[in-house]
Amino acid sequence: MISMQEELNQFERSGVWELVPRPQNQSVLGTRWVFRNKMDENGIIIRNKARLVAQDFNQEEGIDYEETFAPIARLEAIRMPLAFACFKDFVLYQMDVKSVFLNGFINEEVYIEQPPGFQSFNFPNHVFRLKKTLYDLKQALRAWNERLSKFLLKKGFKMGKIDTTLFIKTKDNGMLLV
Repeated sequence: MISMQEELNQFERSGVWELVPRPQNQSVLGTRWVFRNKMDENGIIIRNKARLVAQDFNQEEGIDYEETFAPIARLEAIRMPLAFACFKDFVLYQMDVKSVFLNGFINEEVYIEQPPGFQSFNFPNHVFRLKKTLYDLKQALRAWNERLSKFLLKKGFKMGKIDTTLFIKTKDNGMLLV
């Protein structure tokens, strides 16, 4: 229960949705909880995780979403910077974006049911209209990639010509690869 409440609190902080009356002529996607135990290197459970996901099997192309394509990093785009970093003795950092898909803006009008076990007492028949993407939506990956790419380009990064998932910024003697 605590993990589920933490997930919903993250949704509120990120402004993922708003509670609205159920639309008449619009499909409403279901939601479900996915649970996972996070373990340490010894296999001991250190945290329980709960993730609310959309039941995207009801989404119809052209109605609920337009395009799902998002570029995927090629293996070479990962190997080459690693090899270069080893050769030049660079310091490498790994980064994880918490709740990554909750950061992608959604272009379509998408409605989802209230999460199981967390329905509003005052508005039990209302649904959520999404402002940002949710895990398992067909357009989630594309929306996140679009937002990240725009941000990096705005900050002076150059997009790779061969692999568009690689972003490079150089300044004086420094180089930053994302």
